[in-house]
Amino acid sequence: MIQYQEHTYKNGLKLIFHRDVSTPLAIVNVLYDVGAKDESPKMTGFAHLFEHLMFGGSKNIPFFDEPLQSVGGENNAFTSNDITNYYISLPAANLETAFWLESDRMKELSFTQKSLDVQKNVVVEEFKQNYLNQPYGDLYHIIRSLSYKKHPYRWPTIGEEVSHIESAKLDDVKDFFHKHYKPNRAIISVVGNFEFDYVKSMVEKWFGNIKSNYEYERNLPKEPKQIEARLLTVNRNVPYDAIYKSYHMCSRFDDKYFATDLISDILSSGDSSRFYRKLVLERKIFGEIQAYIGGDIDEGLFYISGKLVPGITIQEADQAINEELDQIRKYPVEESELIRAKNKILTIDAYGKISPLNKAMGLAYSSLLGDPNLINLEAGKYMEVDKSQISEVANTLFDPKNSSTIYYLKKES
Repeated sequence: MIQYQEHTYKNGLKLIFHRDVSTPLAIVNVLYDVGAKDESPKMTGFAHLFEHLMFGGSKNIPFFDEPLQSVGGENNAFTSNDITNYYISLPAANLETAFWLESDRMKELSFTQKSLDVQKNVVVEEFKQNYLNQPYGDLYHIIRSLSYKKHPYRWPTIGEEVSHIESAKLDDVKDFFHKHYKPNRAIISVVGNFEFDYVKSMVEKWFGNIKSNYEYERNLPKEPKQIEARLLTVNRNVPYDAIYKSYHMCSRFDDKYFATDLISDILSSGDSSRFYRKLVLERKIFGEIQAYIGGDIDEGLFYISGKLVPGITIQEADQAINEELDQIRKYPVEESELIRAKNKILTIDAYGKISPLNKAMGLAYSSLLGDPNLINLEAGKYMEVDKSQISEVANTLFDPKNSSTIYYLKKES
């Protein structure tokens, strides 16, 4: 059980604190409630661009990494379609350095054309290298655009088109910052061996005078129910034919989320999983095959991806997957399968609660979902899932009309 204390400041900033007496480090995690889903369809990739811009210097700190490295700290960040998360790990004695750095860039980034151009070039190169010029790199662009027609999950975090980043203007970037990167859109979580009153006062000192932005409600378009199967064939310079399938699934807030996640483990987690035993070892149709969920906050996708063994046709591979999905739709899973999947969840949960950084990120994310205590409750929600729930969710989830399939074929030489 992770004990925590919380406080909300006048400017809307939320603080979640966990005292960890076992570590000499301090973790400061700042989660912003902004992701790629908050972008304009004509200006995608901005949330990821800001992941880079936030390290490009702020009003009083031209080089973010230098003061942090001088006190033995390190930092990093990640962006998803739902959130942007920054974290700092440093010796506990230097906690205030982290607050100084994070507050200065929340207050005012150093917006110059030069810094924007530098970071645009970095992101454009990342886009080209990882998504355009790498084998299978454009997969998530294709499968998202095939699966979603209305919801902004239809583009990945990097952006829909590289031209959106190339054409980003300084005023557009400033507007995006002032709308989203303010205290009322942020949750700061702190883990370390401190007294709560001390942490609370330090956050007040460094963040209390930052003005909040106007409150706004997301009004994202809801994705219509998919009523027919979708199929797209692409040809690329890749070593193996591959198949990718997606199925619309429930949101992160839905109780069916936990059964859906367990289904992905029953199908493809480990050597005893159904896909590995049946489709890799026995039938030798795939060299590798996975099933997994995106973990999105809004209604997301359940993915299946596999690379074919040479000589197997894409139609054979598709049929083999569908046969396995029919099995889990029509017949109850074995109790041993469900127990194995649950045990994996318990193991991941236990290890996740050892790392101070994982605890800081987990508390912030749970708070965003509405209750920091979810970090303690989620494993129990998985344990409550029974075989009948697995069958019920699988039957709806794997309805063929709910599927989008990509035949990703090797170009003939």
